[in-house]
Amino acid sequence: MPELTAIPGGEEPEASDPQGNRLELWMDRYVSAWTDNHPDHIAALFSEDAVYDPQTVDGELHGLKEIVSWWREIDDDPDNWDFEWQPLVETDELAVITGTTRYFEPSTSFRNLWVIRFDESGRCRDFTEWYVEEDDG
Repeated sequence: MPELTAIPGGEEPEASDPQGNRLELWMDRYVSAWTDNHPDHIAALFSEDAVYDPQTVDGELHGLKEIVSWWREIDDDPDNWDFEWQPLVETDELAVITGTTRYFEPSTSFRNLWVIRFDESGRCRDFTEWYVEEDDG
């Protein structure tokens, strides 16, 4: 399975590592983009025609422009959350992960389930997420 190699400056990722760390590297890049909210880092995760479905009433986002714009509007404070994840399924074209997102102020936690479909270059072409708020009490 190829690995997604992060390249500085938001350039094209490379599918190059036969050891199969693609998902881990992609997730590291996702968390980095979530942290710095830089448009090039967000765009580097997704194919040009990607679909991002946050399972909200607003529906799916189509293409890099919509995804990057929506993501930047959220703009989570990087010092106000942490995120842990683990893979459930990983193939050449698909990954399913579970995660926990914790916000510190106000104290809120979410359980996450993500389905990530990759194109041949290692970018995400289809991303669907579900989240459920946990009772912190």
